[in-house]
Amino acid sequence: MIHVLATITAKPGKRAELLDAFRAVLPQVHAEEGCLQYLPAIDTDHPISNASIGPDSYVVIETWTTREALAAHAATPHMAAFAARSKDLIANRVLHVLESA
Repeated sequence: MIHVLATITAKPGKRAELLDAFRAVLPQVHAEEGCLQYLPAIDTDHPISNASIGPDSYVVIETWTTREALAAHAATPHMAAFAARSKDLIANRVLHVLESA
């Protein structure tokens, strides 16, 4: 399995708008072959937490069956549309692509 942890930082004050755009493509991504998990997550207050991603960021937690499924996902028309819609909202993106250990 392939796992992706993507930390997306919106331009100041734009996280809600960016998350709206992200949520709009969720049904299409969830329908993709090989998608096991694809969801956004934001900070929560919990006593075991020792770090914060901040008020302008969110993390996308993804699980894909294969590298090929992830590659196909990146090439879909709905992800190209999301990239175009969100390009002026994103300040930074950090992608960690991992495999099960």
